[in-house]
Amino acid sequence: MAVDDATGEPIGLDDVDIRVGWLLNLIAAAGTELVSRLWQPAMFDVLAAGRDHQDRRLPVQGHVAASRLGWNPIYPDGVYVPSRVTRVVTAQVMASLRTLTYRDAAITALSERFDLATGTLAPPTGPGEWVPPGFARGVRRQLIARSRRTDEAPSARLRITDVQGPPQVAAMARLSAADQQLAQITVTGRELVLTVKLPTCPAPAGRAQWRRVRLTAAIPEHLHGRVVIDWHLPTLVLDRKGLLWRCAATELVPAGDLGSATVAVGVDWSPSTLGAAAITTENSNGLSSDYRGFTYDDRGLGTKLARLQSEGQMLHRKAARLEKLAANAPPEVRARLEAKIAVLDEHRTAVGVKRGRINRELGFHFARQVTDYAEAAGVQVIAVEDLTTLETRGHGRVNNNRAAQSARRQAVAALAHTAAGAGIAVVSVPARGSSALCPGCDEPLARPGGYHTAWCSGCRVGGNRDQIAGVNLAKRALLGRSKATRRRGQLPAIRVAEHAPVRKSRDKTSPTPSRPRHRRVRHSMPTTTPRVGVTPKQHVPAPQASVWDTVKPAPSHGDAGSRDTRTSPTPATPVAESMRST
Repeated sequence: MAVDDATGEPIGLDDVDIRVGWLLNLIAAAGTELVSRLWQPAMFDVLAAGRDHQDRRLPVQGHVAASRLGWNPIYPDGVYVPSRVTRVVTAQVMASLRTLTYRDAAITALSERFDLATGTLAPPTGPGEWVPPGFARGVRRQLIARSRRTDEAPSARLRITDVQGPPQVAAMARLSAADQQLAQITVTGRELVLTVKLPTCPAPAGRAQWRRVRLTAAIPEHLHGRVVIDWHLPTLVLDRKGLLWRCAATELVPAGDLGSATVAVGVDWSPSTLGAAAITTENSNGLSSDYRGFTYDDRGLGTKLARLQSEGQMLHRKAARLEKLAANAPPEVRARLEAKIAVLDEHRTAVGVKRGRINRELGFHFARQVTDYAEAAGVQVIAVEDLTTLETRGHGRVNNNRAAQSARRQAVAALAHTAAGAGIAVVSVPARGSSALCPGCDEPLARPGGYHTAWCSGCRVGGNRDQIAGVNLAKRALLGRSKATRRRGQLPAIRVAEHAPVRKSRDKTSPTPSRPRHRRVRHSMPTTTPRVGVTPKQHVPAPQASVWDTVKPAPSHGDAGSRDTRTSPTPATPVAESMRST
């Protein structure tokens, strides 16, 4: 619910959505103007050096660095915007530009090694010129497309401003960059109360047209009973259901002891499903495993994501084709084609939103399944493949692209968040050779039953390829636990893959995975008297298993304005989300 902070009068949630939309439009327009004005090579040189005009080191806070450099947005004439909203704009813009600074340096280095005649990149001459292979291929495609698009002679040194245009600024408000003059959040029982300044019109002309609104939202049920010691200011966005808060919370969790771990779970990313897990145990006799693991069942969502990906690519190709036709078409035909392009872009955006929602639900469900599996086995550490060294190849163009676009990084973040609540540490280990080498003798594995099987004739062990890889990953985590490196904001990482033989244990070392909660159910059809001379139709009922069956409708909390009568289903994403455990 929402009320006016000064008068206490209730405000309908539809009116709140409109006012938040005005705020997001101001932020997006100001951010777009600032990025377009700063889109110059000199700006990236300043960010790469990390020094201001007085040779002082730039602060970490984006809005402070932008203020010191004099990079402030320009608003339309007659529009008044508080200085704290300007902080939000500059913080979001600086975060994007600092990320693109690395891309600018990489494009400069790769363009010097690019041969236009052959369309290839020369190998790097020094360690400082190395970039991930997937990133290098993307830049190579950009350079080839630029050479086809322009007729000018290629330059030996290109910048990011020569290859691509300024990025789009998302319509969101990161309130964490502001202070209490713009927004503040408090906890009352099981509710969050957010007080934020919102405009009363699309183009506010003065302070009087910015009024404080007190918003109240229920804390999600899965956070009840957890030791959350602090709630941080949320990021405000508008989705198809209205206003959404994306909150971060500081939570006390058990400390995971990586140095004394004796049982580890290895998680291998699979092209057929999201991942598989297996357990390795260390005792006085060395490393052992039963070479049996747990394979995640995505309940058909992977097939649905592949269909949505193909649909999005088809819409993109069709829109690109219409753009080429509209370039040389008569004015009346061009207007019709541009209308069709707008519809295709809208559909493609809707497909992307649906893919993002399913990917998030898939990642957290996978994290919950793996954490429960690790808890049942008494595991102290979970090992995942290092995504920076993991590259999908050898499965064909379609399958490589499909696996590369899977939400693995999102699943890793969800796994680290979920496992921290159980006191289990998550560490990244090298991925090379994990599914190709035997955990016992470190020799190449045979594939007697095809791609998904593995067998070592020397050790007489075998099984599912992904579960064998999980044994290797868990082994690397146990052997390198004392050499893990920690960087702020990243998972503990083990850089070197050590080898020790893993013997096959006849004792069962891994728990039996629980049966899936959702199963395909076939309902019996009502008995009817068949008509004489007519062949009856075969009725096949639709499956009822779905990831959305786990979402329970949220109870109503007071007056919700005109949105009380909505017929749309309850959103799968909760209003407040705990995104990080500290």
